[in-house]
Amino acid sequence: MRRFARTALLLATVTALAGCASDVRSDSLTRTLNQYASAIRWGDYAAAQSLVDKDYAAEHPMSSLEQARLGQLRVTGYDEGAGPRPDGDDEVVQTVQISVVNVNTQAERSFIDHQRWHYDKDKSRWTLMTGMPDFSPH
Repeated sequence: MRRFARTALLLATVTALAGCASDVRSDSLTRTLNQYASAIRWGDYAAAQSLVDKDYAAEHPMSSLEQARLGQLRVTGYDEGAGPRPDGDDEVVQTVQISVVNVNTQAERSFIDHQRWHYDKDKSRWTLMTGMPDFSPH
């Protein structure tokens, strides 16, 4: 009976710790997505870029022309829709509709940004694997 009680206690402890880890990860995702959305909404592209995966950012550097174009845009809408959806063990995907106004022409347009976020267990943080939104008109 004692052995059963110890096993049950150990199982309950492991389950509780796993739940806490999941809550921490979920809270971290919420904070990261809010931080990113706020940075995009307010045009703080350097802050948004800091949440992009370092390897992705190194492989896809933002050109000076792209940076200059960002200075001509004002974000007027950032709609997360249904929010993030799990896609594998340590990844979530999110589809966001972003609306922008060109400050020179006052033309407004909207586009869809497909985001993939990855949780790095070693660093306990989420990073954007798909890079910054493509603000260029198509």
